[in-house]
Amino acid sequence: MGVHGVKAVFFDLDNTLVDTAAAGRRAIEEVLPLASCPLKVISALQSKHHYGEGEARVICDRVQAKLLKECHDPAKMCITDLRISHWEEAIQETTGGEVNRSLAAECYFLWKTTRLQHLTLAEDTRGMLTELRERVRLLLLTNGDKQTQREKIEACGCQPYFDAIVVGGEQKEEKPAPSIFHYCCDLLGVQPTECVMVGDSLDTDIQGGLNAGLKATVWLNKAMTTPVDTSPVPHYIISSVLDLPAVLQKMERKINAKLGTDHMTSSNE
Repeated sequence: MGVHGVKAVFFDLDNTLVDTAAAGRRAIEEVLPLASCPLKVISALQSKHHYGEGEARVICDRVQAKLLKECHDPAKMCITDLRISHWEEAIQETTGGEVNRSLAAECYFLWKTTRLQHLTLAEDTRGMLTELRERVRLLLLTNGDKQTQREKIEACGCQPYFDAIVVGGEQKEEKPAPSIFHYCCDLLGVQPTECVMVGDSLDTDIQGGLNAGLKATVWLNKAMTTPVDTSPVPHYIISSVLDLPAVLQKMERKINAKLGTDHMTSSNE
């Protein structure tokens, strides 16, 4: 079982296995009031609260910007309160007047429900995970608020494809801290040098894998554009998570070649 020297693969969740960013954008679009087909929040922003389409669009754009810059500290505020406040601020910044907490909460829960509906684990990704799990152990390692991440995991139905699931918000430290990677290794009964980390974030997934001394890090760079400062430096770069099996085969060929070279050297001695 397994690839020579590799016993486990750790996968990031958001924008690696599931396209969270796209689901969030689609959810924003679906809560916008559309002229031909009123959807979701139109009843709140247009019909019930008399906002025009332009105002509703500005509100949603502002929420999207706040989500992109979001910094959540669970010790200070729960994720639900934080995200309701995004809507609250966006509505007030756009329309002025008094704070409307109930409207903000209504918009947030509609957005959240819609986003979860769009979070799917693609069929080809399911197939890749199923085949890969016949060779190595698989672990899902995701940062973030425990409630939010568990809801995403449940929504996309990825539990059956993994030997273990670790959520950063449930641990003392999140990626890129070495401790959470070592905890994952202990869960699977493997050594860091027997593990590969796959993820889209250089700062958390790749840096974390390097910090923890994993055998290899694989950076998912869908755009395949090189940042001005590619730091940290991943061992491998792929444009699709479906390219991972080819990377593991490449690693296996390198290991086999090295074993062959070492064998020849020892024989000559």
